[in-house]
Amino acid sequence: MANIKSQEKRILISNEERMQNKSKKARIATEVKKFRAALTESDLKKAEELLKNCVSLIDSARLDGVYHKNTASRKVSALTREYNAASAK
Repeated sequence: MANIKSQEKRILISNEERMQNKSKKARIATEVKKFRAALTESDLKKAEELLKNCVSLIDSARLDGVYHKNTASRKVSALTREYNAASAK
């Protein structure tokens, strides 16, 4: 346990930030699951809208520092490849 007041505050702040990051990651995971469900149902119109939403959420998480820029790019690229493969069928 911290003995210094500033360190106690830092612990509280880092816990709040961790919970916010966890919430953002959970929201992205939920949207990605919805996107993949739409792909399995072959609903390309809905999947396209969900893809745009997923990309937007991932980019905003990158700007907030939740994801490294390469991680965000990799996730967006993977989702786009999944959509392109489904639409090619």
